Amino acid sequence: MQQASRVERFAMFCVARRVAVVAIILALTAVFGFFAVQVEIKTIFHDLLPKGHPYIDINDKYNERFGGPNIVSIMVEAENGDIFQPEVLERIKKITDDLYLVPAINQYQVISLASRKLRSITSSTAGIETKPMMWPDLPTSQAEIDQLREDVLANPLVYGRYVSPDLRSALVTADFIDRLMDYGKLYAGITEIAEKYDGNGVHVRVVGEPLLTGWVVYYLPETFHLFLITIAIMAVLLFVTVRTWRGVLLPMLAGLVSAIWALGIARLFHVNFDPLIIVIAFLVTARAISHAVQMLAAFDDELERGHAPREAAPKALVALFRPGMLGVVVDAVAVAIVAAMPMPLLQKTAFVGAVWLGTIAVSAMVLVPTLLSWVSKPHARAFPFDTNRWLLRPVLNLCGTVVIGRRSVAVLVIALAILGGSGYYATHVTVGDALPGTPLLWPDHPYNVDAKAINDTFQGSDQMFVVIEGAEPNSLKDPELLTNVDNFQRYLETQPQIGGTVSMVDLIGPINANLHEGNRRFEDLGHTADINGELLFMYLTGTDPGDMDRFMDTDFKDGSVTMFFRDHKGDTIRTAMSRIEEYVENNPLPGDSHYRLAGGLVGVLAAVNEEVFARQVESIALALLTLFVLSAIAYRSTIAGLFYMPLVVMSNTITFAFMAWKGIGMNINTLPVAALGIGLGVDYAFYIVDGVKERFKETGDVVASIRGSLLTAGRGVLITGGTMIASVLVWYASSLKFQAEMGLLMALWLTVSAITSLLLIPAMIYVFRPRFVFGDGATKPGHPAVTA
Repeated sequence: MQQASRVERFAMFCVARRVAVVAIILALTAVFGFFAVQVEIKTIFHDLLPKGHPYIDINDKYNERFGGPNIVSIMVEAENGDIFQPEVLERIKKITDDLYLVPAINQYQVISLASRKLRSITSSTAGIETKPMMWPDLPTSQAEIDQLREDVLANPLVYGRYVSPDLRSALVTADFIDRLMDYGKLYAGITEIAEKYDGNGVHVRVVGEPLLTGWVVYYLPETFHLFLITIAIMAVLLFVTVRTWRGVLLPMLAGLVSAIWALGIARLFHVNFDPLIIVIAFLVTARAISHAVQMLAAFDDELERGHAPREAAPKALVALFRPGMLGVVVDAVAVAIVAAMPMPLLQKTAFVGAVWLGTIAVSAMVLVPTLLSWVSKPHARAFPFDTNRWLLRPVLNLCGTVVIGRRSVAVLVIALAILGGSGYYATHVTVGDALPGTPLLWPDHPYNVDAKAINDTFQGSDQMFVVIEGAEPNSLKDPELLTNVDNFQRYLETQPQIGGTVSMVDLIGPINANLHEGNRRFEDLGHTADINGELLFMYLTGTDPGDMDRFMDTDFKDGSVTMFFRDHKGDTIRTAMSRIEEYVENNPLPGDSHYRLAGGLVGVLAAVNEEVFARQVESIALALLTLFVLSAIAYRSTIAGLFYMPLVVMSNTITFAFMAWKGIGMNINTLPVAALGIGLGVDYAFYIVDGVKERFKETGDVVASIRGSLLTAGRGVLITGGTMIASVLVWYASSLKFQAEMGLLMALWLTVSAITSLLLIPAMIYVFRPRFVFGDGATKPGHPAVTA
């Protein structure tokens, strides 16, 4: 009673000092608004990486030498004939030259037929000679073109890797420096090159993580338009169902105030806003609108009881204080738990999301009821058609009929069957990407079409490197070490996930063969370190500084084995990594030399997937524990803590089963939405349960209390659930597949949450008669009260 008394005093204070309360909230909103407009919307690559993971440490240490995760691959394809035509070779050279002008380019990692790094090996009486294949000048005669073709076919470092086996395509790769990248400028620069040289018998295709992020930035204006359209649809649907201007304006105001406060605080803490978490922003804004609609429903209920607006407003606040604040806190903590992930993006998302949800306590739970106290025409309606009478009430009455009597047991049995089935299929959700290509874009998007074409033609556009850390300088010349590396590459190339490999071993064999008049039987390693050193020295003769960086350092201590993957699906990466780890464990390098895993895009994604896999169950468990503890405290009952678990578990199992069915992987982008779903699945239930609890105190009738709660709190659930479900489906029109899928997930979550709150929760209340709802007053034969 003491706690309720404090809430009542607080509610009366807000109404008695309503001018001051509203003025303070609006003043703070203006201050936060000043900072909110300065929030940066950008992607920071290192925010995606799990801090402290050994793969990330290796990637950061060696990526500028061996090739990082920001490699862009450009395929130049001849539509007729092969690439050995003057006009096609000229395109390859111009593309290569133009890449050096793109901002943040790593000029030592631009590789193509027209770069210095791809070299032909020839032998004569004068010795071994290595020279760039097509640098600095293009071949000027047919004889020179024919010689270039022969050089390509004779070089395993080029043929199949940078020129396709059918000779119709050539590959140009370029790496970019993480810390210097501006994705908008990079996207503009790369696409300008591709468009400039595409056409007239040549087709240019481009893929790469920097370009992918550039596409997301490119669609940012469309994302904002979808956001505004969604809000507009919500406003229209609220107006139709509530039939009052306050029923539209106040929920929208609550959402706006929460957004401004959260973005302002984010700016004060120097938190940038990643384009991919805009979906989270909408979801949180929708929660603010939902809580405000519940407050309006409670206010209208008090008006029907004969109270004036100035009396109805504080009563509504008191009635909804516990379920509303409990819902806000559970939501905020569930999102905050995501901060346990070591990826800065998730930590920032957790911070912004938790703050944003926390602001609902002010915008929806304080500002809205305070403003409602000023309503001058409480019973006025904007149009005569009574949607409550002809639409909402019949649905809610039907729900009340279904959950009363023997039908309530049927509801529980059906729910149990759905829980079991969805729980089974939920175990099939993939950690990481579930399908080839990128899940951010649609399968028929030019990026995914280009990715498939490049991966079908070459060994793979996704790279990973494993570092060979030698014990001392010249360790890489050791025959035993090189034989181990050679066996490692042969083993890797038998794996279906890996299209090919390359290392310094691939440099030595061709030199040795050339010393024996090009006889491929002598394409082998030297028997001593000195011989290997001499063979490498012959290759290095005539090269420029940095040409060999992708293979080894200058003192032959550290080198790399680079692998090419045709996709980066979660299963592909896990299988490949397990086999690599198995080889490394069973075949250690001699002495104190070691293999170090892993860098490049696939290495980075392996680290991310490992963290998501290790922490996703932990995060969900912590969120459920939070729900249990907070519910038990709020209702002073351990049974209350357990009561909401079936609803939340069912909401999540159905969603994960849907993800498995649709091929939506659990990754760094989908994880925050999954975490927020814990709270999203239980908000509505709090209002239904509290509505039953309060009405039972007045009537002492179980059936009347359940029906009464459904007609008031259930009305709010039906309005907000239906409104948001219809609104978020607009996101399916997005050019970003990720946003479309998240729209479907949100719609599914809201649907399951609304249905379980309107059917499962009332049925559980009727069947089990929990004491935290009814006390001892609802105990009847056949329906014993559950004790805490």
